[in-house]
Amino acid sequence: MKEAMLYERVDGDVKCNLCSHRCLISDGKRGICGVRENRNGTLYSLVYGKAISANVDPIEKKPLFHFLPGTMSFSIATVGCNFRCEFCQNWSISQEPKEHGKILGDNLSPDEIVKLAIKSNCESISYTYTEPTIFFEYAHDTSIIAKENNLFNIFVTNGYMTSEALKKINGKLDAANVDLKSFSDEFYRRFCGAKLEPVLDSLKKMKRMGIWVEVTTLLIPKKNDSEEELRDIAEFIRDELGKETPWHISRFHPDYKMTYLPRTPVESIHRAREIGIDSGLRYVYAGNLPGDVGENTYCYNCNELLIRRFLFDVYENKIINKRCPNCGARIDGVGL
Repeated sequence: MKEAMLYERVDGDVKCNLCSHRCLISDGKRGICGVRENRNGTLYSLVYGKAISANVDPIEKKPLFHFLPGTMSFSIATVGCNFRCEFCQNWSISQEPKEHGKILGDNLSPDEIVKLAIKSNCESISYTYTEPTIFFEYAHDTSIIAKENNLFNIFVTNGYMTSEALKKINGKLDAANVDLKSFSDEFYRRFCGAKLEPVLDSLKKMKRMGIWVEVTTLLIPKKNDSEEELRDIAEFIRDELGKETPWHISRFHPDYKMTYLPRTPVESIHRAREIGIDSGLRYVYAGNLPGDVGENTYCYNCNELLIRRFLFDVYENKIINKRCPNCGARIDGVGL
């Protein structure tokens, strides 16, 4: 347990300014995330140093395809989340504090995380699996030590952090994969317990800050898969984040409270990818489709196969000094 960052006292309550819910929390109560508690006017993080998961992952699993491809990332999480997505695939840990009030996890300090990352030959640390914003203090302190040891820092996030939080992590956060779950505020309110606009704002701010951004959309049948909505997402990425921003379109499988829906048809993923490419995006990927051509990176200029993948494994990388070996086009990314 550690005193939280980014809060203010308001007439005996505390207002948390970490995420865009900006919860007003009474004494003895917790915020929407279930892991930040007001104790006599002081806001505490209940998950600091309490890792529920710590693994070595391929960076492609985040997914990040244009940031240090082929490297490993030490990946950590705590319990809790500031969303309540009905389709969450990590619900057993993300929703634990809200559903059962429990703060689970093993003691693992920021310094120990960095040592484990180095020992595991990782080039980065990813704050992932649940929502890194809700364990911000833990991630922030770890990120400082990581930077001192020449490691990169990555958020895999729903993008619901405040501008204050982004400002606090500025200079320490190198890359982020942000879930853009829909382009409908109604979808966010109904299925996630949140709003769309703060996510769009965070994406634009991250891009302006120089953080390498990739976007993921989980395509859910009949919920967010209309051609109109997909075109809106593609055009937002193109116009606000840049055509060089990779878009990952992932296949949904039934989970948590959406077990009544079928898996996303493969044809829907392919059509969404076509929409992204037709909208002018340089790199559009198919996720959760092992062996699909949409897992690979192609040159946007000449269509040369540059990086060949299967799931999270890189089998071939032909990029030379960020250039296509066939036509010389500059390929966007970090560490290519």
